[in-house]
Amino acid sequence: MQRKVFVPGVALLAALAAGCTGGSGTEDSTTDSKAGDPATSTAPDGKYRTLREPCGSVDRGMLRDLLPGATSLPPEQQEKAYAGTADVTYDTDRRVGCRWKAGSPEATHQLVVDFERVVSYDTTVSDDDRADEVYAKQVTAAQLPSPSASPEDEETEGEDTERAGDETDGTSPSPGADASPSASSKPSGTPDSDPRAPSQTPEGLQPRTLDGLGDAAFLDDALAGSDSTARRRTVSVVFRTSNVIVTVRYSAQPALMTTVPDSKELQEKARAVARRLAEQFTE
Repeated sequence: MQRKVFVPGVALLAALAAGCTGGSGTEDSTTDSKAGDPATSTAPDGKYRTLREPCGSVDRGMLRDLLPGATSLPPEQQEKAYAGTADVTYDTDRRVGCRWKAGSPEATHQLVVDFERVVSYDTTVSDDDRADEVYAKQVTAAQLPSPSASPEDEETEGEDTERAGDETDGTSPSPGADASPSASSKPSGTPDSDPRAPSQTPEGLQPRTLDGLGDAAFLDDALAGSDSTARRRTVSVVFRTSNVIVTVRYSAQPALMTTVPDSKELQEKARAVARRLAEQFTE
């Protein structure tokens, strides 16, 4: 009877060969499918990866003009007023802000600046596009008045109204029967109940979009208070530059209830601050 011969060395080599062949398949299955995959497209990051220090963003000369009441303060209080107060934040690479305030017997002025760096966590949406979405929501929230209608639009609107009258036996619709969205979106009543009433904001200075400031910008102008309280006007300028949204709020509250803060002056100063900040972000 012939015995079978077992050769340990040959069996070991066969097992090692089988192990190497099976191991290569396991390694391929655990490789990150995104790494080196040309089919995977990632939207670009925004231009800005950090934010500027906000309290040092407005120079002393500009602050003297913005806070006239600070010039009469004692040196120590004056220095504190010009230094500003930083907003509490938990991530200075994502959002920072600073505010300055000074009062005088005539009025109290306050300036606030806010920097927000927007980051998209969707690989198919760029930081800039995401920032544009955030900016668009702020424009909607501001409820900017619609641009004035062109002569062609007014003519078309007149024809539509005339046709509507024909359909109702020649009677024109009642004033409140078909209010436009722009009219119904604002609270009705006295000018005190509507901070953007035309009687309170001079012609040409109403809330509006702005050109030549960052990638997109708008201005808001709101007057708060009533005949029994001091009137406080706040002008806000918001602009987007790449993936950063900058907000400037400048307000004035006179000591006398009969005094209404000048809209033109506040808007000019707020826009000057915004232009300076836009320049800093491009430096």
